[in-house]
Amino acid sequence: MDQVLKIRLKETVHVDQDRLAALYAELGEAGAEDVVCRAMEELALRLSHCSRLYLASDMTELRKCARSLIAIGDQIGMHVLTRVAGDVIAAIDAADGPAISATLARLIRIGEQSLTAIWDLQDITI
Repeated sequence: MDQVLKIRLKETVHVDQDRLAALYAELGEAGAEDVVCRAMEELALRLSHCSRLYLASDMTELRKCARSLIAIGDQIGMHVLTRVAGDVIAAIDAADGPAISATLARLIRIGEQSLTAIWDLQDITI
């Protein structure tokens, strides 16, 4: 009898609260909230764009899109997201199709979880 193993793909992500605190100290509450909201919006759009680029087999643009996610993640303290986006870039550079697929799927999961973490954090601070 064959057994089927289900893998739960859930990783712990967190937002660097020190990075956010520095952003708030530097820009003030209104300015920091504006930056964070725009970053979240861009993150959601670019994650979706990465999926479309992958389906279109446009690795050059996918690499650029992943690179932009690193900049967004750095800005608001999403270290896991930036690391995984770097892994996607490394897979693209190695022309490793299975690795691109796997790391991109991970990037999208991490991105979605990071967005949720930011929303949860905002709910706490408001």
